[in-house]
Amino acid sequence: MVSEITSKSVNLNELEKESYTKNIAKRLVKNKLAVIGLIIISIQILLAVFAEFITFYDPDSQDLTSRELPVGSEGHWLGTDNLGRDMWSRIVYGARISILVGIGAVGLGLVGGVLLGMAAGYYRRLDNLVMRIMDLLFAFPGILLAMLVIAILGTSLVNVVIAISIWSIPVCARIVRGSVLSAKKEEYVLAQRSLGSSNLRIMFKHILPNITAPIIVFATMRMATAILSTSALSFLGLGAQPPTPEWGAMIAAGQDYMWTSPHMTIIPGIAIMLVVFAFNVVGDGLRDALDPNMDLNN
Repeated sequence: MVSEITSKSVNLNELEKESYTKNIAKRLVKNKLAVIGLIIISIQILLAVFAEFITFYDPDSQDLTSRELPVGSEGHWLGTDNLGRDMWSRIVYGARISILVGIGAVGLGLVGGVLLGMAAGYYRRLDNLVMRIMDLLFAFPGILLAMLVIAILGTSLVNVVIAISIWSIPVCARIVRGSVLSAKKEEYVLAQRSLGSSNLRIMFKHILPNITAPIIVFATMRMATAILSTSALSFLGLGAQPPTPEWGAMIAAGQDYMWTSPHMTIIPGIAIMLVVFAFNVVGDGLRDALDPNMDLNN
């Protein structure tokens, strides 16, 4: 009898989760900008995964006899740069770099931010210490903090990931801390305490799954910031180094040819703009879709 009741309870929970997921999907699909953003992100992921199969040239291969070919040239439909490298190949491989750097930076930032935010929100003794450290990091403008980290560690894409992740930690920690402060007053947390559950069990098995919505929204929108920051740092010469086909570095390389070969700057600039736009609108869409107060009929 007990096993039947437990089985029914499990099935009910699964149905509730399935219904909740469907509602989120419906809200997200109703947001036209979010759908457009998802399509753009999907295209970027496909470019990153299948880069070897959809390009015909090595992105670093130089052909000085085909320098600065315009858009629409035979064999180079997006033209070539000042060294004769195919712009399409470099844009496609640049998509891979952007997505990997973004995932790496946001992933590391989430790990640090979630751990610190949960510790600060759950343990009052740690709250003041952790938040003052976060305030110290907030005292630096984000891009300057990233530049400081790179100045210490050196210029490379790996160090760009580390720098952007450090920049992301205080923002994530504040979001998680606020969510934990609210969640730990809920009845399910009090019930777990009365049952003798350990603090770690309560934090990671019960509180964390219930505060994932703001974390997901933060991660999505932070991807846009990470990609834009990577491009900015590479443009300044602090990120990807030649001949790496990174979009910001491509803009830096093409700025001296703006009047003779504007496509060298415009094409990677459009790529950055589209991807940043996509992650921002998807983040906005997810924020609305994950809001339990949103009415599907609105």
